[in-house]
Amino acid sequence: MQKLNSTESGFAAKLAALLAFETAQDPEVDARVAAICEDVKTRGDAALVEYTNRFDRMQATSMAELTLTRAELEAAFLRLPDAQREALTAAAARVTRYHEKQRAQSWSYEDEDGTLLGQQVSALDRVGIYVPGGKACYPSSVLMNALPAKVAGVGEILMVVPTPAGEKNDLVLAAAFIAGVDQVFTVGGAQAVAALAYGTETITQVDKITGPGNAYVAAAKRRVFGVVGIDMVAGPSEILVICDGTTDPDWIAMDLFSQAEHDEIAQAILLCPDAAYIAAVEASIAKLLPMMPRRAIIEASLSNRGALIQVADLAEACRIANYIAPEHLELSVAEPEAWLPALKHAGAIFMGRFTSESLGDYCAGPNHVLPTSRTARFASPLGVYDFQKRSSLIRVSRAGAQQLGQIASVLAHGEGLTAHARAAEMRMESKA
Repeated sequence: MQKLNSTESGFAAKLAALLAFETAQDPEVDARVAAICEDVKTRGDAALVEYTNRFDRMQATSMAELTLTRAELEAAFLRLPDAQREALTAAAARVTRYHEKQRAQSWSYEDEDGTLLGQQVSALDRVGIYVPGGKACYPSSVLMNALPAKVAGVGEILMVVPTPAGEKNDLVLAAAFIAGVDQVFTVGGAQAVAALAYGTETITQVDKITGPGNAYVAAAKRRVFGVVGIDMVAGPSEILVICDGTTDPDWIAMDLFSQAEHDEIAQAILLCPDAAYIAAVEASIAKLLPMMPRRAIIEASLSNRGALIQVADLAEACRIANYIAPEHLELSVAEPEAWLPALKHAGAIFMGRFTSESLGDYCAGPNHVLPTSRTARFASPLGVYDFQKRSSLIRVSRAGAQQLGQIASVLAHGEGLTAHARAAEMRMESKA
């Protein structure tokens, strides 16, 4: 891992270089995705089956073979060992309870003249969630995407998940059952995103697509945005730890590993004012790394984009954290709440020594779909509000039309939009 010091000359440039991640779309990937999306848009199920057979080593002859019923999802749930079934159910309950607090309500008020103004909140009709498959299974992603949609009142939830060589994961399917997913299709990649966005003979077009995926999935989400909504185009996973130097260094090392093990380009950074403690964490990394099953990935991640950074004090650590705007921010200090006012930009903030980021990934309650690549400066975690939309309500009274009409008339004439002005003026009472 790189070792940096905030007092050194050129620190700002080194930090910027460390954070730099090329988010521009690879032209070759984009071209392939464009062709796939157009093919699925044109040929529907036939194209979707062909791509699934090609990329996922399947031998399906129709979408019927790639469609799972609620009964099959329930069977997967019942096949789970008791411990897994109970853990999944407990996690779902916690995630649901947290997201119920986010549900927005409609509201309105009346002016003195009887004009009503307000906001009507309604849920999306249909959403599609993408769940990665292949190298690993992610039942937690099912819960984090489907449950907020369910709490929001979405009418129908569709899920796509690749099953390479036809291998289905019971944990993923059980999570879909618990979360109330209505339909599951064992398709993935850009072709699955296109199917959700444009619709096929079997898959009904959705209003929004959420969930993470590889470069092809990300490129497809970019391409279909506007036809449907998307949650975000996520970059590599990130963790930033601010530590006062008194947490067990083994804990911090493992917390850094927890994100580094996702991907060779994931990012793990420690900010601490204590040089001796940073050395202790470095020793813990060396000690614990050989024991990790995903050692090669962790090692590559820490080497490529990881850093141990000595800062002047915790106040400076918070300022640097705001610049980094991390996906996950661990505040491993004695009084974490005292530092919250200094922290503006982070996807999720994990407060206190016992709050490992991994608890947020699975069962704490808040959503684990978070903004990455410094987008926490302007973006928020996935939540119920992503599955609800707002319509403005305006009911102007006869009296209100007189005052508002005059204002609108003046402004419309100023913009040269005569019909706008006349529409307002016709509703004004004659002064004669």
